[in-house]
Amino acid sequence: MKKIRAKSIAAALMAGVMLFGLAGCGAGDSSSGENTSSDNTITIWATGSDNVRQVYETLVDDFNTNSDYAGEYTAELQFMLSGTGTQSLTDMLVAAQQAGQTDTDYDLVDLGGDDLSNVVSRIGEDAFVKIDDSKIPNAEGIGAESTVATDYVQPYRGTTVVLAYDSEKVPNPPTTMDELVEWMEQNPGRFAYNAPGTGGAGDSFARTSVYNFLPEEAMTSDDTSWEEQWDEGFEFLKEIHQYMYSSGGSIVYPNKNQGTLDLLNQGEIDMCANWADMVLSQRAAGTLKDTIKITQIEPAFTGSLQSLAIPTFGSNEDGAYAFIDYMLSDDAQEILVKDMAAIPLVDTSDLDMTGFEDILNLDVNNFRIMSIGDLGTDFNQRWDSEIGTLN
Repeated sequence: MKKIRAKSIAAALMAGVMLFGLAGCGAGDSSSGENTSSDNTITIWATGSDNVRQVYETLVDDFNTNSDYAGEYTAELQFMLSGTGTQSLTDMLVAAQQAGQTDTDYDLVDLGGDDLSNVVSRIGEDAFVKIDDSKIPNAEGIGAESTVATDYVQPYRGTTVVLAYDSEKVPNPPTTMDELVEWMEQNPGRFAYNAPGTGGAGDSFARTSVYNFLPEEAMTSDDTSWEEQWDEGFEFLKEIHQYMYSSGGSIVYPNKNQGTLDLLNQGEIDMCANWADMVLSQRAAGTLKDTIKITQIEPAFTGSLQSLAIPTFGSNEDGAYAFIDYMLSDDAQEILVKDMAAIPLVDTSDLDMTGFEDILNLDVNNFRIMSIGDLGTDFNQRWDSEIGTLN
């Protein structure tokens, strides 16, 4: 059977074309409608911002030319920039699985956070191959586990939202949420978080603030009954609203993660919630002041383990395992650190962490993971109506 291109599956579904007679276009001769790629080709699907695309291109090139698997397998990347299309990667995976396809080019997919929770809730974890640890030698000793589909995904990097601060202005940053609120009261207008829905850092701050009032299990559940218990947390967000960054006499919630980081870099604020990798990568590139540092408070803001999964309807399971194993190699983990300030999952003693020493204080095994699926949409809508409209 010819390998059916996943992009063709999605397009056919959208157009209402019957899939079972479809021969997809792709890496082979598109004019013939057949895929002529050899059995050693691994197609990796990923989504995210442009920095994720760039690091994946570097990793794929390194895998193909320098890894232990070079010459045995050839990786190809299919990358979808987030927020640029009408159909998400999760939608495409669900469509392919529900259409009963068994030989697509979804050989390996990169999923994490709400994306992973979303796809698992729609098609089940059994839509993915149960991970065989014996086929991933480099996974030995790695303790980080996904809270969703634990046995069906392999985490390969960590990321987390932290408290970013200007150490010249704040020599002793808060260590707890209570201390942060006390600091806000004493320094009104000097803290910011971006509007939820415009960036994950703002999502994390707002959701953490609300879910601190809920049982821990709520953080990894998409059960709509939890929405009934959001009230106390939203009252807290209303209470601290008056201490947020203001401009022109009005409270302002910046747009996107970069919005708050720019304010911090410009000295308009002294602290903000932001992604550890954004802060450290921009500081290493010289676009962020050296005085800007990161710390984690207690209870922690939420983090995420980005994971790789092998769909049961892919075509190259052995090749997928090879790429997963490569991603947990020291070489790949160091690329992830240097190119995007990702938090490595392997022992860092063999990695060059120069310029990224702050990462050593972030333990992925203690991350507070949030994965609430479609509840995130309801949360953001409520924030928009109850917090975003305050003045």
